[in-house]
Amino acid sequence: MKAIVIEQYGGADQLKEKDVPTPTIKDNQVLVEMHATSINPIDWKLREGYLQERLPFDFPIILGWDAAGVIKEVGANVTSFQVGDEVFARPATTANGTYAEYVAVDENLLAPKPKNASFEEAAALPLAGLTAWQCLVNFSNIKAGDKVLIHAGSGGVGSMAIQIAKSFGATVASTASGKNEEFLKSLGVDHFINYQEADFDKVIQDYNIVVDTMGGDILEKSMHVLKAGGRLVSIAGQPDEQLAKEKGIKAGSLWLEPDGKELAELGKLMEEGKLKPQIGQTFPLTEDGLKEAHRLSETHHAKGKIVIRIK
Repeated sequence: MKAIVIEQYGGADQLKEKDVPTPTIKDNQVLVEMHATSINPIDWKLREGYLQERLPFDFPIILGWDAAGVIKEVGANVTSFQVGDEVFARPATTANGTYAEYVAVDENLLAPKPKNASFEEAAALPLAGLTAWQCLVNFSNIKAGDKVLIHAGSGGVGSMAIQIAKSFGATVASTASGKNEEFLKSLGVDHFINYQEADFDKVIQDYNIVVDTMGGDILEKSMHVLKAGGRLVSIAGQPDEQLAKEKGIKAGSLWLEPDGKELAELGKLMEEGKLKPQIGQTFPLTEDGLKEAHRLSETHHAKGKIVIRIK
C-alpha cells in the first residue's frame, strides 16, 4: 500500500512516499480502508524529534492519528462492527499511523461515522475533538452556566472546544486575531478577545474554566482570570502547582487518551448539528501534499483543520 513515512527526524522534507506492507490485523482490530486523515501538531513535533523520549518508535514511522474510512476486514473477536461499516477513529499512538491507504484500528477506539458528515469532516474530528472533550468534560466537569475561556479559538482544538462548551450551555470567551472574529462568533463565541489589541487577563475575570492551547505566559496569566474553585487545563504546558494552590483552583495538563465511546458522543453532537469540524484546507496523500500540509500546520496560523484526502 502507499504511505508517507519518515526514516529519520528532521524537517518536512523528511516526508517520503513509500510502498509498505498492508497492516495485518489482530483479533481485536479492524482493517480500515482510509478515505481521509488530518494533520495535528503531534505529527510534526514527532517528525522533528521533539517527542522521541515519550514515543520512542523505530523507523520507518508512518505519522498521523486521525482516521476515517470503510472497514475492509474484521478480527475474530470483533463484535460491534462489520465489513463495509463507515467508521472514524483516533487510533492508538503507534509507528503505523494514518498517512496510508490502510490502517489497523482497535475495536474499542472506533466509532460509527456520523451519517451527516463527509469522510473529510469525520477525519477532522477525532484527535482535536477528543482533546477538547477531555479538557472540558473529563478534567473540567463542564456544566450549564459555566463561563469558559478557550485560547486560540480558530485552531483545531479551539474551534471544537467552543462548540462543545456551547452544547453544554456554557458562556464562551475566546482569543484569536482580529481576522477571525466573525468566524469565532459564527461558532457561538459570546466574548471575542483580539489578542493583538487587548490582554485577555485585563478584560475578563471570575471564569470557571480555561482551556489553554498555547502554554508559556498565556498559561500563567490564565490563572488570574479564574474564580476560586475554577479549573485550568493545558495541552501545551504544565501549570504552576503552587500558584494554583494559592488561588484555590484545579490546574493540570492533559495528554489525550483515545476512546471510541467518547468519540461516539462527539459523533452524536455532529448528527444533532451542534458540532461541525471546521476544515481550513485539504491536501492529497502525496509527498508534496504532506510537506505543504506540515509547513502550514507549523505556522500555528492555520484556520480550522488541515485534512488529507486519501480516496
